[in-house]
Amino acid sequence: MSAAVLDKSRVEILLGHYGTASATALTDNTLLPKVQEYRRLASGRMQPLDRDGIAHKIPAGEYHVSRKVDGEFTVLAFRDGMAFSINPGGTVRVGLPCLEEAAKLLSKAGVHEALIAGELYVVREDTGRPRVHDVCTVARNPQSAGDLKKLRFAAFDVMSKDSTVISQPFTETWKLIQKWFGHGDLVHAVEAKTVKTVDEIQKQFQVWVVDEGAEGLVVRSDAAGQFKIKPRHTLDLAVLGYTESTDDRHGMLHDLLLGVKRADKTLQVLGRVGGGFTDDQRREMLSDLKDMAVDSEYAEVNGDNVAYQMVNPEWVMEISCLDLLSSTTRGGTINRMVLDYHNNGSRGYHVVTKLPLATIISPQFVRRREDKHVRPEDCGVTQVSNIVEVPLIDRDARQLTLPVSEILRREVFTKDLKGQTMVRKFLMWRTHKETASDEFPAFVVHFTDFSPNRKDALARELRVSNSQLQIEQLWDVLKTDNIKAGWNAVGATAAPMPEKPVAVAEAAAEVPAPKASKKKVAKVEPAAVEVTPVEAEAAPVKKPTKKAAVKKTTKKKAE
Repeated sequence: MSAAVLDKSRVEILLGHYGTASATALTDNTLLPKVQEYRRLASGRMQPLDRDGIAHKIPAGEYHVSRKVDGEFTVLAFRDGMAFSINPGGTVRVGLPCLEEAAKLLSKAGVHEALIAGELYVVREDTGRPRVHDVCTVARNPQSAGDLKKLRFAAFDVMSKDSTVISQPFTETWKLIQKWFGHGDLVHAVEAKTVKTVDEIQKQFQVWVVDEGAEGLVVRSDAAGQFKIKPRHTLDLAVLGYTESTDDRHGMLHDLLLGVKRADKTLQVLGRVGGGFTDDQRREMLSDLKDMAVDSEYAEVNGDNVAYQMVNPEWVMEISCLDLLSSTTRGGTINRMVLDYHNNGSRGYHVVTKLPLATIISPQFVRRREDKHVRPEDCGVTQVSNIVEVPLIDRDARQLTLPVSEILRREVFTKDLKGQTMVRKFLMWRTHKETASDEFPAFVVHFTDFSPNRKDALARELRVSNSQLQIEQLWDVLKTDNIKAGWNAVGATAAPMPEKPVAVAEAAAEVPAPKASKKKVAKVEPAAVEVTPVEAEAAPVKKPTKKAAVKKTTKKKAE
């Protein structure tokens, strides 16, 4: 690998020449955003369908139909005669046999630079369908050179060639892929066909998906758009809460909040379902669910911003869905709240923590499973992990603890006006949790403004960042904007700031930060020194991305 592309000293060698690194080891800091943006736009353009949707939602016409590979979405980057891969999560891989083969084929084709989208997958010895779980197992811990040769790359699109973004008709792009990789072994084009009728798409679904067990089809046309066609999954899930319909549908169930049972006997929120019920079912279920209502530390709202009434977890519902997604378009995990349910003196739900799970795509109610109970063997989390990769699936949620936060700076100012005392307080702390959870940034500044003369006496603002330099700038801006003549300092504390800035968001350090939401956020983590209740409520906030070191917080305290 050329030193101009990657800092080799930051590559962790796992076996032979194969190693991995973070995207921060690349000298071109535009590569990861390009990969993430392609994934985001591609996902937005792809309409998910089941088999029934082929006849009803795909217009007549000619289509490019490809077999959907169950692997890890990856971009193959080729520069200076060398090939490496990068995924939306920022993992860079070098030295794989499939990458070395790709470099030879592209060099032979006269290509100087290219970004090629595809799937990194594992060829199974039992000839079964490749699974994304296999990629994670082999790529993270290869045991032999043979393991590395099992990792293959299936190309399905070209993002750019020789620094020029590809914007031609897809038929021309497909010709490029076939020209480059048509005779490849470890790197190749996805299996694909051109069909002229919708009936041919149905037949291809039967052969590849039903008969041969493929994950699904990708169907695309420059004129009609792109479709992802997969068989529906069925899941048995615990009912955790409900909302009631409004207006002319008052007295009917609106939707259900659903979850899975983990091996540690905790319940984890998975999603909601509101379609597939008859009106009679909506009336009957609502009446019964009202009698099952319990208290909860945790609160969640539906799409209409109506809070769910949590219920005793007694019911199991079977639902169907088009798909389950376990990662964001940027490669991050999709974290869901884990809850403990007590059926004793403190009957109700208690917040445990957030852990990775998934998002349900197009859920539909099928039936109530009165023959099943809320236990791991009937509505367990393994239903999800059998379809998509779920990190920390076997961990005891109650035993997962996060590092303690540390107060770095605190200043309080008062001002008397018409016999009333106004208070403005600034607090800065380091979470020490940014590497342990996606829910936390490295640094937080919290500003409290109390004025008894206002209609809303208490106002709060948050600033968050992964950069030491930026968080100090945000502190200075907040203080300059809010402390003018007449304010008196009544208290200040300060701890030494870390010697080196946190590098993750350093590139954004000079960008002025937008104001954060004043809403309360997720559950409270203890600080190293005493923190007031208002300050503590703001402690956990969503970790900012590299491009946006400051992000609004929108979650409720109980989340």
